Amino acid sequence: MSNYRNSKQKKSGTAVIFPGQGSQYPGMGMDFYNLDKKAKAIFDDAEKIFGGGLLAVIFNGNEDDLKKTHYAQPAIFAVSAAIYEVAKTYLKVPDFFAGHSLGEYTALYAAGAFDLETGIRLVKLRGSLMQNASEKARGGMAAVLGMDKTSIDKLCKKVADLGYVSVANYNTPNQTVISGEAKAIDTCEAIAKEMGAKRYIRLQVAGAFHSRMMQPAFEIFSEKINNFFIKKADVPIVANYSAKEIKLPEEIRESLSNQIINPVRWAESIEYMKSKSIEEYAEIGPGSVLAGLIKKIDSNAKIHSISRVEDIF
Repeated sequence: MSNYRNSKQKKSGTAVIFPGQGSQYPGMGMDFYNLDKKAKAIFDDAEKIFGGGLLAVIFNGNEDDLKKTHYAQPAIFAVSAAIYEVAKTYLKVPDFFAGHSLGEYTALYAAGAFDLETGIRLVKLRGSLMQNASEKARGGMAAVLGMDKTSIDKLCKKVADLGYVSVANYNTPNQTVISGEAKAIDTCEAIAKEMGAKRYIRLQVAGAFHSRMMQPAFEIFSEKINNFFIKKADVPIVANYSAKEIKLPEEIRESLSNQIINPVRWAESIEYMKSKSIEEYAEIGPGSVLAGLIKKIDSNAKIHSISRVEDIF
């Protein structure tokens, strides 16, 4: 309750949040493309910036196409940005933006830190570098449900002799994603269940994201991001890397670079916004994964997910 000092004097606030990789599905955003000029313009611009082929994957590709990191990341960014441009007319000006992993890029775009072209080029670079790093070392990820942070730390230490594993996402107090060498991720399943895990779900991803296995991607990205124009955000973004708000260009560059090899602190990010009297969230983009996570962190939060045209009108 220490975070709620003088909370009676505070007005309840709002945040707009964006999903990351894993939320994609074939045909996402097509209804916005067909029905809204602003959304169509975003999609068409994204197609040109990407270099062609992106919309074919988004609208007509299969699930395997959309699992490829170099397609998935620009695709989710473009869809979320297009939906946001339509939805923002009906939303309150938020106190914060935030996004889960890749979603942080859409949050920064929405907050005015960079334009659509910069966003597409950044996520295309990020996706390509992460794909390349994944091909150099066989890695994997798994979601572990029903174990707290302390137990997860013990799990990672138990398999250390068999291979590298670390935390990739602190999603909720009892849902954590681990990342590491494929053989160690395989071994973790039996040990996690012995330790009381309710579920152990292997994720269909190309590699060990948000871990030191992405070091080659981090090294190139942290250098190349300096070539992109980024300005002070109009609204603060709660960053995955620190679970604190950022606005300045140097903070944004540092956060996006470090995010590649460090955990997504989603639970802490929501707790931080809760401490700032955020009670309402608008989730913008494909699916409604974040709504489910937030309810497990703050059961009193009000969340409206917007992924289809009928979610607005």
